Amino acid sequence: MSQALLDIRVERKTFAATTVLNNIHLQLQPRETVSLLGPSGCGKSTLLRIIAGLERDFEGQRLRDTGPLAFVFQEPRLMPWLTVEQNIGFSDDGQYDKTWVAQLIEEVGLAGFANALPKALSGGMAQRVAIARGLYSRPRVLLLDEPFSAVDAFTRMKLQDLLLQLADRHAIALLLVTHDVDEALYLSDRVLVMDNRPSSIRQELAVALDHPRDRRDPLLARLKALALTELQRAHVI
Repeated sequence: MSQALLDIRVERKTFAATTVLNNIHLQLQPRETVSLLGPSGCGKSTLLRIIAGLERDFEGQRLRDTGPLAFVFQEPRLMPWLTVEQNIGFSDDGQYDKTWVAQLIEEVGLAGFANALPKALSGGMAQRVAIARGLYSRPRVLLLDEPFSAVDAFTRMKLQDLLLQLADRHAIALLLVTHDVDEALYLSDRVLVMDNRPSSIRQELAVALDHPRDRRDPLLARLKALALTELQRAHVI
């Protein structure tokens, strides 16, 4: 296995007197996709924020971080007064690479919407803008916190396939938080199932299937059964 893009240890993360994360070691390899599954409130998003550098108050260390990283949130978080183009290339000085932005707009399937305001976009379109904005900085790792939870099932599947295409085209690694077992297995090379609080990684599931994948593949069904069993056990701890 090649040298990890990301290697981080979180010995402990607490809020007040409550330990949320405990003894977690996470690595991410080049061009790898990894999903985090676990009970609601177990600390998945907190772990993602630590990795992103948005949460610095924790016990542990970053053993390797070859950045840059970019973050796609659950909500698109677009600035309503800016156009699609301006949201993607946003900077403090208002300067951005219009050629690169135009390419990203084309790649996420929003050709013709460069000058549209967010209010003119559907939820799925807005999240496409958010993904393009994440790619604008040319990251090596894209962190995603339940990015497709607010869209309908069909749009979600289309966005999942788009994400895989973009990750392959731009040679980036993905680290995804999701509550959707099917999504995790469809997208990922590895799925990490987390315990309830205090959370650690209780099980790692390797998904030994090439892309593109068939959502009806029997292996995915078997892995789903294993993942659900581990999630059920995590809930009763």
